[in-house]
Order: sequence, then C-alpha cells, then structure tokens
Amino acid sequence: MTFSVRAACLASASFAVLGLAAPVLAADDERAADGAIQVSEIVVTAQRKEQPLAAAPLSLTVATQPLLNDAGVRDIKDLQILTPGLVVASTSNQTFTTARIRGVGTVGDNPGLESSVGVMIDGVYRPRNGAALGDLGEVERIEVLKGPQSTLFGKNTSAGVINVVTAVPSFTPRMTGEATVGEHGTRGGSVSLTGPILDEVLAGRLYVAARRRDGLYSVRTGDGPRTADDDQNEDYDTVRGQLLWRATPRLTARLTADWTARDERCCVGVQLITGSTAALLATFAPDGGVAASPRPWDRVAWSNRDTNTRIRDRGAALHLTADLGWATLETTSAVRDWRGVISQDWDFTSADLAYRPDDGSWSNRFRTLTQEVRLSGEHGRLDWSTGLFLADEKLTRRDSLFYGADYEAYVGRLLSRSTANPLGDPAYVSTLTGLPVGQSFVAGQGQLDRYWQTARSAALFAQAAYAVTDRLTLTAGLRRTHETKDMDAAYANTDGGRACAAALGRGVTNATLCLPWSNPAFNGLKSSDTVKDQAWTGLARVEFRAGEATRLYASWSRGRKNGGFNLDRGQTNMIPDVLRSFPAETADAWEVGVKSVLLDRRLLVSAAAFRQTYDDFQLNTFLGTTFLVRSVPEVRAKGVEADFMLTPFEGLSLQGGLTYAQTEYGDDPVPGLPLLAGRRLAFAPLWSGSLAGTYERPVGAGLTGRITLAAKYSSEYNTGSDLDPGKSQPGHWLVDGRVALARDEAWSLELWGRNLFDQDYRQVAFGAPFQSGTLGAFLGAPRTVGVTLRVMR
Repeated sequence: MTFSVRAACLASASFAVLGLAAPVLAADDERAADGAIQVSEIVVTAQRKEQPLAAAPLSLTVATQPLLNDAGVRDIKDLQILTPGLVVASTSNQTFTTARIRGVGTVGDNPGLESSVGVMIDGVYRPRNGAALGDLGEVERIEVLKGPQSTLFGKNTSAGVINVVTAVPSFTPRMTGEATVGEHGTRGGSVSLTGPILDEVLAGRLYVAARRRDGLYSVRTGDGPRTADDDQNEDYDTVRGQLLWRATPRLTARLTADWTARDERCCVGVQLITGSTAALLATFAPDGGVAASPRPWDRVAWSNRDTNTRIRDRGAALHLTADLGWATLETTSAVRDWRGVISQDWDFTSADLAYRPDDGSWSNRFRTLTQEVRLSGEHGRLDWSTGLFLADEKLTRRDSLFYGADYEAYVGRLLSRSTANPLGDPAYVSTLTGLPVGQSFVAGQGQLDRYWQTARSAALFAQAAYAVTDRLTLTAGLRRTHETKDMDAAYANTDGGRACAAALGRGVTNATLCLPWSNPAFNGLKSSDTVKDQAWTGLARVEFRAGEATRLYASWSRGRKNGGFNLDRGQTNMIPDVLRSFPAETADAWEVGVKSVLLDRRLLVSAAAFRQTYDDFQLNTFLGTTFLVRSVPEVRAKGVEADFMLTPFEGLSLQGGLTYAQTEYGDDPVPGLPLLAGRRLAFAPLWSGSLAGTYERPVGAGLTGRITLAAKYSSEYNTGSDLDPGKSQPGHWLVDGRVALARDEAWSLELWGRNLFDQDYRQVAFGAPFQSGTLGAFLGAPRTVGVTLRVMR
C-alpha cells in the first residue's frame, strides 16, 4: 500500500471514527432515548481554569482516566498512542527522553537544553522531559496543548505543554488494587487508598506501585566485566501521597508528595548497518565484537560494559486556593530533587574500547524550587488572570569517558591500516607518541569533567478576555520574563592527556590522538559564563460564537525557550571552545480553529490550521565524538489537525485525531550539517493519526464486558538529527488493546496487549562511535501480552 493510499485510508477512518478522549461529564449531562451520553461538557484546564473543551480556544488533545487505564498509559511516553502529532523517544538512556509536538522538540542528551515541550504535573514544572518520565499514579486527565504556550504555564515553552492532572483525595472511602503479569517477565502491582481522615475537613490519598520486567535485549558481553546478559529491563518503585484540607468554606489546601526509585539497565543499541571495521573488532572480542550481519529485530546487542541506571526522584508541593469574593487566589509552592546516575558502553561493541563507569562519575542532578501566585476573577464582561512565577534551578552534571583495555591497540590498528596490511600494527600508537606500548591510553584513565549551572527565573504575567458582545470575545495575554543562568565548568584528564601531549611534543599532529577526551588543553581548565535573558511574550486572540454549538477562533502567540550552555566538551583545531552558550529560541505562531458540538450533542469536533516560525532553533546533534548545540536560523511548521469524540449509542465511545504537519528547516545552510537546509526535521512525520474505541455492555450474571483498542499511525520520518537517509523510520502503525470482564465496582479481569501486531520500529538511529560506516539503533518495544486483576472496595 502506497503512502498516499495509507494516508487517505487514515483520514477516512479518522473522520468515520470521530473522537478525542473519554469524556469528563458535567453532573447535569443528559442521555438520549437510547441511553447514549449527550456530550455537552468535557472539562479541561488548558487556560489554568476549568472550562468546557468545546469553549477552549486552542488546539489540544485530552485523555481522561478511563481511557488512560484501558490504553495502559502510565507515563508521558505511553501517551503518544492517544495523541496525533506527539512523538516521544529515548536515546542511550531513559533519562534522555524527548517529547515533540508538530515535529518540534529538543534532543534530551544534553541537560543544558531546556525542553521545547514542557511537562506540568499538578501545576509543577518539571525541568526536562526525562525528569518527568515515571509512573504518574492515579491521573484524572492529561491535556496535550499544541503550539507555543506563552503566558500561563510556568516557564515559557516554544512547542507545547503536557499538562497532567492527578486525582485529588476523596471524602468517599475507596480502595483499589491491581496485580499484573505478562510476557518478558512483566510483573507488578499497585494499591491506592483514599478517604476522609476528618469528616468533611481532611481527606487523604495514597498510591504505592512496584513494576518489574526482564530485559528486551539479549547481550553478548565479550570478556566483560559486564555480567548481565539482558538489557532495557524495568525495576522501579513509586509512592505518592496527598492531603486535602478544607480549612474553611473559602480556603482549601492540598499537599502532595512523591518518591520514585529506579534501578534498571538501559540502553544498548543494535546494528542497522555493519561498517568496514567489523573485521578489526573481531580481533578484540571472543564473540566477534559486533554483528557480522545485522539482524536488528533479533534484539541481540554487543556490550562488555554496564548500562546501569539509578534514578531517585522526590518532591513535595503545597497548593492553596482562597475565595476572596471578588477574586480567587491560588498559590503553588514546590521543591523537587531528581538525580540520575548512569553508565554506558560508549563504543556499542563487546570489545573494551571506551566506557562511562558505574561509579557516579556520569550523572545529572536537578534541584528545583518554584513558586507561583495567581489571582483571577470575573467582572461583568471581563474575565482576567494575573500572577507571578519564580524558579530556582540548580543543575549538577558529572561527565566522564574512560579508555578500555583495547582502546590503544584498536586506535593503533585504525591509524596503520593499509591495503597490504588490513589489520595494521597494534603498536602503531607508540611510534607516534614515543611512549611504551600500553602507556599512551591506559585503561581506566580519561575525561573527568564537572559542570554547575544555576538558573533563576522571574516572570510576571496577565491575561484578560473581554466579551465585546454575546458572540465576540477578544483576549490578550502578556508575560515579562527575566532569567539569569550562571555556569561553572572544571575539566580534567586523569592521565593529563599524555598521548596527545607526547605526540605534539614529537611534532606529530594527529586528530585521532587528540580527540576532545584526550586533549591535554582541557586538563585543569576551568571556565565560567553567564547569560541573561529578558523578553516579552504573549498572545492575541479573537473568538466568535457562530451558533449555539459552534465557536471559531484566530490567534497569534509568541513563545520562547531560554538560552543556555552546551554542557559537553567541544574544540576547534584542538583548541577548547570554552564559551559554550547559545541564544534563546523564539516562536511566532498563528492558528485558526473551530470547535463544534453536533449530532444531538453526541459528537465533538475540533479542527485547526497553524503556522509556526522559529528563530535560533536549538538543535542538539551528535558529531560522532561529542554533542554540539547549534542555533539554526529558521524552522517553519505549518499544517492542519482535527480531533473528534463520538458516542453514537450507549456503551460505545470512539476517539481519534489526525495531524498533517510540514515542519522544515529554513533554506540557509547549517555548518557541518549539509543535509538540513530546506528538509523536514527529524521525528517530524508528515502525517500522524490516532484512533481509539471502547465498547462496554452487560454480558449476564451481573457481569460487564469491555473491549478497548487504540491505534497510532505515523508516516515516514528520520530519527537522526543529521538527517542521514540510513536513519529513516518507515511509516508504521502501533496497536494496543484490552479486553475486560468486570463485576460492578468490585473487580475486573483484563487481558491486554501492547504493540499487538509486533511492529518493528526504531526509536532513534545513530552513528556508532569508532566504527566506520556502522549505524546502530535503539528499538521500540516488541509485542507484550499480559493479564491484570483489579479489585475495588
């Protein structure tokens, strides 16, 4: 089937299925004569206040608790199957996770870059997408806001916001528990308790979960020292607690706290293409070092070093809401501490070339303190909101890259290879440096750097909507942001960079001997830098009520993502690039849309056309040795999208959406990246669509049956920031499903499957370090089938 035919089929199916998300219904919603829900109210907080989705004048997709449960959504990565235009992918570690909306996002491998798509959980900003990855617990709904969010959401974002709203404590006692088992050693469970502590005054909620899964890859470990023969497993525990205090009829306080511990192995890569160095690697590892013939979907990887990941995430927030009579005062005070300690087999082979050790010398830590105060109210035809946002973020990055036992001999053979001597001389490095064999690059020595970054932000914001007539409303928003980032860096080579220094001392200039991690110019080097950012962002919007159930809107907004520092080594002609700052990224977006409730309030339709222009787009790309942030002068995104929700009769709800997004680089060439000019961005499918449906009906003996299917289609897109054609991911479908049998509110037994058709697809493809012509990939998860037992009391 050709792409155009697939796209046409998807579009037809989307309009036929029609849907957006499982509804959040107002208490007074009515039902038709056949019992079908008449959907007149789906409540969202996309403008930081509760309002019907049909009246929210912006493009967004909403998923609520029933659909999230049935689709198996536990974190933001799972969410993409329900959201057209959303792509979430991880690279060499789960902490390096990036969310993209309409093809726009920020590669997460460098923590100096803020996320283009922000994540808010109960109104608290998470510093990076990877720091927001984890079990979200009991979620009331998730809203995916598309396009720049320039006024109301924490820090500015240039591409969108994922707004997570968790369930609040209830004064009605309730206990739920679930136990899950499945393929690949999947097992786990959770327990949730909620109820009153003091009648009508104080209520609590507690959620505890543990998840385990064996690795999805088999690993060839060569001579070690790695002993684990699988990778990309799951092993985490989560606790979330809440207290809700109704101090007075007009004052409410909500205290939330959470803690998560993850101890996992991730991530090895498999080979898509095996380059010309395979025969050379085979001389260093008893299992061949790499795959002689790539068979990526066998999920066999070569890695002699550990890929351990240890994450500790904890935080607390206090939410206060006071009814002042003339206005509502809301404050959110939050403190969070997230740390990821990781290790890596840097060369992605079972030869012992280079690695990042499992000793804490490669880690990232974010400590954040945020405070938001907002005042909102209505006065006649005026609906207004104003407030203050403050943030203090401390980032500590430790970076290391050490030589393995085979590094020197491997480099020697690379440098001395010829047609007559294809394997070269392993002692050739010594002839260049004059050092004894084995003393140029000593195993366990190498790069050991530290970065300390502090970001202090303050923003004043205001937004007001004025109803000129009963049909016409004008809205304006404005935000003034001040931010200062201070960065200190300390570089060190534990061996002083002896190989490069010795070669230079002998008059030998060789780039391979003086790569960034072995360059003595970095030894003992320290640097400090400061960037200050002050800017206005905002929006202007016109809304028109064309009829009782149809609203039109047109808007302009300016979003912004602050500048920062590239926290990685970089050099030009072996001279360290000490000043690593890059400017802010700005986005101007135009959007026109329509929202309409049709078919006797059984159908909700949302559609929008958009055009976004980005200046100084922050592109983080891997150059084969280090990551480098480049400011691309221009990125353009334009397209259309539609979302639907349909409840044709009692028991059946259908969901779906379709996005066409043409997201491209400007025509100006980007130095060092010749393929980018005028081309579509990585992870930017031209077409994407989601379809989901749930059918529920009584089956007798007091039992109810329920079937849920969710599908996501993405057309072809490239997974490499350099747009190498070999890194392309063909168009593909992903389908999840669940069949449940339940008795009232007592229990349910559920058979579920993820990636039901076992679709092979790659998350990210990459050029393998130190392997000529080799392309590797981090793969998407294979089919997994399991059973869940859920009990409620």
